[in-house]
Amino acid sequence: MQAKNDNLFAALRAAFPDDLDSVAVETDAGLAYSWRDLERATAMMANLLDALALPAGARVAVQVEKSVEAMVLYLATLRAGYVFLPLNTAYQSAEIEYFIGNAEPVVVVCSPKNFGWVSKIAFQAGTRHVFTLGDDRTGSLLERAAHCSDQHQVALRGEDDLAAILYTSGTTGRSKGAMLTHGNLLSNARVLKDYWNWQPGDVLIHALPIFHVHGLFVALHGALINGSRMIWLDKFDPQRVVARLPEATVFMGVPTLYVRMLGEPGLHREAARHMRLFISGSAPLLIETFRDWQDRTGHTILERYGMSETVMLTSNPCRPKDGERVGGTVGPALPGVGVRVLDDAGAPVPVGEIGGVQVRGPNVFKGYWRMPEKTKEEFTADGWFKTGDVGRFDNKGYLTIVGRSKDLIISGGYNVYPAEIEAYLNEIPGVSESALVGVPHPDFGEVGVAVVVAKPGATLDGEALIATLKAQLANFKIPKRCFVVADLPRNTMGKVQKNLLREQYKGEFV
Repeated sequence: MQAKNDNLFAALRAAFPDDLDSVAVETDAGLAYSWRDLERATAMMANLLDALALPAGARVAVQVEKSVEAMVLYLATLRAGYVFLPLNTAYQSAEIEYFIGNAEPVVVVCSPKNFGWVSKIAFQAGTRHVFTLGDDRTGSLLERAAHCSDQHQVALRGEDDLAAILYTSGTTGRSKGAMLTHGNLLSNARVLKDYWNWQPGDVLIHALPIFHVHGLFVALHGALINGSRMIWLDKFDPQRVVARLPEATVFMGVPTLYVRMLGEPGLHREAARHMRLFISGSAPLLIETFRDWQDRTGHTILERYGMSETVMLTSNPCRPKDGERVGGTVGPALPGVGVRVLDDAGAPVPVGEIGGVQVRGPNVFKGYWRMPEKTKEEFTADGWFKTGDVGRFDNKGYLTIVGRSKDLIISGGYNVYPAEIEAYLNEIPGVSESALVGVPHPDFGEVGVAVVVAKPGATLDGEALIATLKAQLANFKIPKRCFVVADLPRNTMGKVQKNLLREQYKGEFV
């Protein structure tokens, strides 16, 4: 009797449609890849990896531009039973040196233009194989794989075997490698397929990077496990996405993408009339964006919450029978996922009160790569993962994320939650967006500094904004300074980099 295979690729492959010659992926350059193409290409790349005689559990580190071939490399790594390690394309030499040194990949794949410096770092660290992969179907990886067989037996893997390592952004100290198993990723893909009501005939516009949970796991797995065609954009362009909406039914993006699409005159109800679902995540969605999108398109954005360590945790409902979508919240816990909010003493907080968010479920990661002490520290004695986020539940069980615990400002002994103050600032006429950070203060220990971006054509005054807040909030919550800037620093997934703002304004009062 053949052993059960929990390899994630086996489940994704089983969902391919019967007609393997139908289109699986269509690029913005007009290239079309059939499901048979994906089957053959993943087999050839998996055979190449097998031919290298890699040790069990070998890591394959990949820093390349987005392409269908890069997606195929991810799937081939799963297929061959190795561990995929995606790296942000913005990382520079010092960061790459750390990741390669820490993960000790046996294979590194990089863009052809970076081969000189990446290969030097890799070979010095003991990496055995370095390949190149361009976004134009070039590179030594494809040249080598072209000579391999297009038949391949999917490697046998258990649900607890590692599938990927994702390094967290590392805003506090060194990045940590979150170890995700085949079971973690597959359980989440199956839950989302049902909860987001994926249907036959759904078409996904894939405009996200594929070195991150959102684009690599949530979007990609969602389409593949439903056998759905993807419209594949190498980079997000608001005009191109809006132009493709009539051909699609599902779009996933970060809040910044929705804001940029709202700036397109071609975005209207007619353009979005075939769409079924717009999903937002990776950063908080402003309630103004939520409402503007409803007005312009007639669609209500579904906001959800997840992490590199857990994939998706909560989601606003998709189907009306599951409830309504509430702007400013990330919805209730997904089926099979536990979410609780506790105070500093470890007791559950009442509805509406703020506490630390803890989670558990089959989607929660195995731990941090080679960091047993850190892993132990981040889990409670009863097995819940401490997310580092603070939030509150409403009386319907919908979660609102108030911010990161590390962003909490303790001013004169009082807790100040930046998201609360930012919500008030963002409601002031002329304010586009805001960020509140804590900086050292000789009397209070720490105080808030607000950094605000004006809407086009609006003129803002920092002192006037503070005066407006004073009429609405307790005095200990009021920022001591307010700066108006052209834009906020963000990472590639659209998250505001508050660590950079804290560094910029840390000398204001000392």
